[in-house]
Amino acid sequence: MPSIRARPDNGRLYIDFRYRGTRYREPLPYVNIPGDRRRAETFLRHVTQALDHGEFSYQDFFPNSRRAPQFPTASVTGGGMTFRDFVPVWVADMTPQWSAIHLQTVRGVVNQHLLPTFGDQRLDAIKRADVLAFRATLAKCPGYRGTLTPSRINKVMCFLRQILKEAAGRFDFQHPFHEIKPLRMKRSDVQPFSLGEAHALVEAIDPHYRHYLVTRFFTGMRSGEINGLRWANVDRERGLILVRETLVAGTLEEGTKTERSTRDIPLLPNVREAIEAQWAQRDPSCQSVFPTPSGFPINAKNFNNRVWKPLLADLGLAQRRPYQTRHTAATLMLAAGENPEWVAYVLGHTNLQMLFRVYSRFIPNLTRQDGSAMANLLHQQWGKAGARPTRHQPPLLLARLA
Repeated sequence: MPSIRARPDNGRLYIDFRYRGTRYREPLPYVNIPGDRRRAETFLRHVTQALDHGEFSYQDFFPNSRRAPQFPTASVTGGGMTFRDFVPVWVADMTPQWSAIHLQTVRGVVNQHLLPTFGDQRLDAIKRADVLAFRATLAKCPGYRGTLTPSRINKVMCFLRQILKEAAGRFDFQHPFHEIKPLRMKRSDVQPFSLGEAHALVEAIDPHYRHYLVTRFFTGMRSGEINGLRWANVDRERGLILVRETLVAGTLEEGTKTERSTRDIPLLPNVREAIEAQWAQRDPSCQSVFPTPSGFPINAKNFNNRVWKPLLADLGLAQRRPYQTRHTAATLMLAAGENPEWVAYVLGHTNLQMLFRVYSRFIPNLTRQDGSAMANLLHQQWGKAGARPTRHQPPLLLARLA
């Protein structure tokens, strides 16, 4: 919010305001006396109104400022704020609720895709046809595997939607995203491992990662959650893992993917055994529960390429992401008859809808909700499931556990 301030040394007044996401201070021809203060307040109202309506021109309000030549006049922008002018304001307003990684993602998308296309356009001049044409252009942009995926295109369009929606609300023009729906994305198939496959993977993996893999298989933690797990968030006395942090792009961030993802995961017997074994061999100077041999948190990409993929190949199993360990935990819990609400809590799902949609074929009509069914399953089957799995062995269902 712009404000009038007085210099403590000579009482000269100046205006303190933000423009394009940057803070500026400009001197005024007034001193800190009642009459001049009223004149300064009147000038402040004009500046504030111009900023709010996207009609602020540095050269009009401060023609003698050394900064004035750096900014276009109102005539250049057609009397309204341009997309390039508004983006820093939007980013500055939204930054307090974003993580550092998300802020980095937003800036990357804005600089790579949005500013080159919409940067010099007036906000109220961007129409629905422009948005659709931009999306069509994105579909032709090169991506990691050919062109950009629908998921990536939807993410870019989501940021554009947020910017234009906020601008439309502030400056009272029609939102150009009306009835423009996200592209349909191909739903990734759930490919969980059977209990026999999970046991074979745990036995065959590099011993350094054995406890890590057991914990992944039977807590359903996301990669960022388990890779960023610190001993401070393991309650060994009560047998709980406190999910409070996430490792994102090598940076440990406080908070989780969603509010529901912040949870306390009860340790099943084999997980508790793995955690205790990991504690016994830990380096006291290392905070990570599952560090690499060099003492750093596990990098998801390196683990996938150097440990996980070769492991699957050695066992003759179809290649799939380490994230399938999370699906394995979910399907085994459901196949054991655990209450879906308890499973959703352990996994950190926002609601039951996703659980039923993704894992519906694995949910029998049972209602236990304390983890005892899963513990009983592991007690009966874990040590007996060490046979080498076949290449296309299907997921373990309840019928196969009898």
